[in-house]
Amino acid sequence: MTETKLPFQIDWSSRSKMRGPGEQSLGKLLHSLRDRLAPQAQGVSLTYVDDRGMRKLNREHRGKNMTTDVLSFPSSAEKGAFPHLGDIVISLPTAEKMAKKFGVSRRREVETLVIHAFLHLCGHDHEKDRGEMMALQAQLERELLDAEPLSMSLKRGRKPGSKVKKLKDGSRVVVTGRAAAALVRRERVKKEKKVKIRKVVKPKEPAVKRGPGRPRKEAATPAKRVVRRRRPGPSRSGVIG
Repeated sequence: MTETKLPFQIDWSSRSKMRGPGEQSLGKLLHSLRDRLAPQAQGVSLTYVDDRGMRKLNREHRGKNMTTDVLSFPSSAEKGAFPHLGDIVISLPTAEKMAKKFGVSRRREVETLVIHAFLHLCGHDHEKDRGEMMALQAQLERELLDAEPLSMSLKRGRKPGSKVKKLKDGSRVVVTGRAAAALVRRERVKKEKKVKIRKVVKPKEPAVKRGPGRPRKEAATPAKRVVRRRRPGPSRSGVIG
């Protein structure tokens, strides 16, 4: 006898001016997470906020007067009540900054945050366990996302001055010390080469348009000369002596 699959409702809301991935992008991911981690769950809510709203929530619920990328609020379902997993709140401006820092798209960063928050709603806590949650998150990222992104376990375990290096197979690793310094030098050399290759094109000087000037006077056609002939008058007789 096959078990009937329970419906799963996703409540979407946004309090941010930025636009984040919607139901079409994240709906499939959330359904896959429900099937693997909480098959009895029938709902979850996802809210986008800005840094100001996230800072307020972080101060009220965690006592930290600073913004963060994601917060999760699990709900304890009572008997007979709607088995709602809880609320996921994501700060889109902070997610955008993290995406630029680690060289991934905003959508991929939000997907990573959704997986992280969903694990918290299911009872996992990376601050109390011995790395089990972050290992499970890395596994879910590899299996559920289209391409392997930079897992959050690498982000949270990074040391000051470390860099993310992309390998030939597409995976990313964190390097420190001399390897990080060498990576910075290579990136700097690449930028300098690009600047040298660019051709400096001088802007063309705009052609000076001459004004129309004074209009030329049309040459007047010479008037026809009328020659008047004198009529012969009476002959004068003179005395010759």
